[in-house]
Amino acid sequence: MRFLVSNDDGVEAAGLRALAESLATLGQVTVCAPDREQSATSRSISLHRPLRIEQLPSWGEIERWAVDGTPTDAVYVGLNHVLKGRRPDVVASGINRGPNLANDVHYSGTVAAAMEGCVGGVPSFAISLIRTRDYGHAARFAAHLARQIGQHGLPPGTLLNVNVPPGEPAGAEITRIGRRSYLASVVEKLDPRGRAYYWIGGDEQAHENVPGSDCNAVFDSKRISVTPLHLDLTRHELVEELKRWDLPGLVSR
Repeated sequence: MRFLVSNDDGVEAAGLRALAESLATLGQVTVCAPDREQSATSRSISLHRPLRIEQLPSWGEIERWAVDGTPTDAVYVGLNHVLKGRRPDVVASGINRGPNLANDVHYSGTVAAAMEGCVGGVPSFAISLIRTRDYGHAARFAAHLARQIGQHGLPPGTLLNVNVPPGEPAGAEITRIGRRSYLASVVEKLDPRGRAYYWIGGDEQAHENVPGSDCNAVFDSKRISVTPLHLDLTRHELVEELKRWDLPGLVSR
């Protein structure tokens, strides 16, 4: 198998190396990742400035490239420049240090990298690790998952989002997106020149009890969650209802 591996923690991140080395037991791995931390960049892509690409010393047989852009940039460059005609069998993103659960998927650079692989027509997954820096269990699961993706494939426009609890997982579970609540916060401070600046975001408060969700699997059952995501955000069941609205020039088809 051939793999393209990326992340949002940066090209020197320990989780990235753990993932790449685990997948290297299955085939050829090329790393193409941001040259620095790019967490919470979501699907941002650099269209208004040039990118710098640098080939780094390999990890054994694992070829490495750094891109001074976002995770989406890195995967786009990896697919369309670094690998050129060598289409990978799987794009893998991670192993992220910290969860990507519930609405995190809309902000996560880790998930965005897998989404870009999916946009490029390659079966893709993102994997994240919660409250620990022991990447062993997550790396081993990633290799098993990649093997299954290679065997069964994924439907077009679909990717898998994986979250691994700390310690020995009590198994794995196929899940759906859950719900987490955060302390909404904007903190105002002053810089040395007396000008205000702001930090946004707050700590997680709790997750809601949603049976079958990624949050319940990871936090309550201590299982690895595997959540299929789809690029089509259409709320299909609302389409016919909206056609009945009194909107100027509305055409019903």
